Amino acid sequence: MKNRQSSNAAGTRAWLFTVACLLLFAILGLSSFAQTRPQDGRSRRTGGTAQPQPTPTRTTQPPILDEAPPPPPAKPTPVPTPDVLGVEIDPNEILKIDANLVNLQVRVIDRFNSPINNVRPEEFKVYEDGVLQPIFQVTREEVPISYGLAVDNSGSMRSQIDKVIEAAKSIIDSNKPGDETFLVRFIDSDKIETLQDFTPNKQLLMDALDSMFIEGGQTAIVDAVYLSSEHVSQYKKSNFDDRRRRALILVTDGEERDSFYKKDQLFAKLREEDVQIFVIGFVNELDRENGGLIRKSSREEAMNFINRLAKETGGRAFFPNSLSELPGIANEIIRDLRTQYIVSYNPTNKNRDGTFRSIRVAVAEGAGGEKRIALTRSGRIAPTGGAAPSQPVTNNTTAPGTRSNPQQKSQAAPTGSRNRP
Repeated sequence: MKNRQSSNAAGTRAWLFTVACLLLFAILGLSSFAQTRPQDGRSRRTGGTAQPQPTPTRTTQPPILDEAPPPPPAKPTPVPTPDVLGVEIDPNEILKIDANLVNLQVRVIDRFNSPINNVRPEEFKVYEDGVLQPIFQVTREEVPISYGLAVDNSGSMRSQIDKVIEAAKSIIDSNKPGDETFLVRFIDSDKIETLQDFTPNKQLLMDALDSMFIEGGQTAIVDAVYLSSEHVSQYKKSNFDDRRRRALILVTDGEERDSFYKKDQLFAKLREEDVQIFVIGFVNELDRENGGLIRKSSREEAMNFINRLAKETGGRAFFPNSLSELPGIANEIIRDLRTQYIVSYNPTNKNRDGTFRSIRVAVAEGAGGEKRIALTRSGRIAPTGGAAPSQPVTNNTTAPGTRSNPQQKSQAAPTGSRNRP
């Protein structure tokens, strides 16, 4: 009897041991399965720290110090008007634009130089070389502006420089998101300095303005405008989506003394650039007796030069009689830059011969018979089949970078003492 009980106890212990082993194997198997099974279809994260993501490098030039990229500008809302074919344009539709289209920035004013903002698309007419052109589209929209401020820092501006800087600050302070400005200080051909390249950072621009000072030299207005307008025109031009408006604001007394480029070379260059030029001209001092050894250019000559710069580019010239007028002039420039129409036309002359084509825009009279005046650039240079047309060589000027007068020391084309604008 005792042997039977011992045998039963041993059997029970063996059975319990077997059950315990099976349970242990089952628990281990479930644990291993749980560790290897992906959660919600995602890879299981292993131990250790996560690898940091690489920081993208900036590819835009120049870098903007201490400034985040500007927020994208609000999507412009084109005027919901029909184009020349009578089809209403959907602002959300992707349009395929003909590369031959010519875009004009047009200001419309009355006889008192006040802007007119209610011109209908069908009231515009565009003439190229006297021939009426088919208008593709007319819009009036808020677009970003890329503009340069070129400020004369030569000795003749000594009495005005403080007010000029304040007026420039007023213009910069009006910048909106998406607008970008660059600042140039110029004296002579050897000193055309980019104090601040294109940036939306107002504080950088204000600091650059505060660093301006008067310096002696042979004023080179033509060179400053030539290089600055070229820089404005080329900025972001490779971006086909970019519809920004381009302008140059020049502050000077109009006293051109010794530029490398000639005036006819400058105006030939401006015909290729889609840049409006606004000029604040302090010319009233030019007719006064000059006690120095160098005779100043006359007031009339300076005014003619300044007016031509503005007229041929569709800009505007201002001739303040006192420094107190500068804040008002700054506001008018801002208004002119903001309140413009974009008139696009498809030229009927398809010849790619590099010739100059004159442009005239006409606007119908108002409902009450009031006169309305359209202002835009005077013309354009037609494209060529290959490279852009070369600059004409005039007078005694040889290839850029040299002087043809043997009595003068060979001199490179002006690039400025810091950076070429």
